[in-house]
Amino acid sequence: MESVVALFREPSQAQTALEALKSRGFERDHLGFALSDVVAEDTIAQATGVSPEAGAPGGSGSVIKGALVGIAAGLVLTVPIWFLLWIIPATNSLHVGGLYGMLFGVIGGGALGGLFGALAGSDHGDYVKLLRAMGVPASQAERFQAALRSGHTLVIARDPSGARGDEALSLMKRHGAVRLDDVQGGGRLSSERSGQNGH
Repeated sequence: MESVVALFREPSQAQTALEALKSRGFERDHLGFALSDVVAEDTIAQATGVSPEAGAPGGSGSVIKGALVGIAAGLVLTVPIWFLLWIIPATNSLHVGGLYGMLFGVIGGGALGGLFGALAGSDHGDYVKLLRAMGVPASQAERFQAALRSGHTLVIARDPSGARGDEALSLMKRHGAVRLDDVQGGGRLSSERSGQNGH
């Protein structure tokens, strides 16, 4: 199955492109889109009948990253207090309590950071993994995800026969697909065709 992926500056452009693809016989089950604006996502889904594309699950990476940030935050907040308790002669005897404060700061920060990392990773998922599974090269997949985060809309057309990829790409360009170098500064077209082998 070949996939054609394109970026659009405005959700309305993506909606028009999806309607054009449907009118040319692309089944809505083979079409998808993604954007960070939940209201616009719902509007496009209702108007076109095309389901929003969910990214691959964030996995343990977002939990670990959140936990590490939480631990660092716990240390940043508690180490100065412990140091002040240790260095000031009148509070020197309380520095053991400061050590316990650091311990609980690290444990609490790690737990809360991991929780927030898990929640953040489940918002829209990982579009890099999703695009990589479609054969998009890793560097381009990361740039597509960065463009999504900056407010662009991603449209995906899947062609089971592999014979209509050029038509889908042409339709997307005609309806406002932007170049990835215009979005991110350097690179190939944002409208890329990808098959199982990445071509």
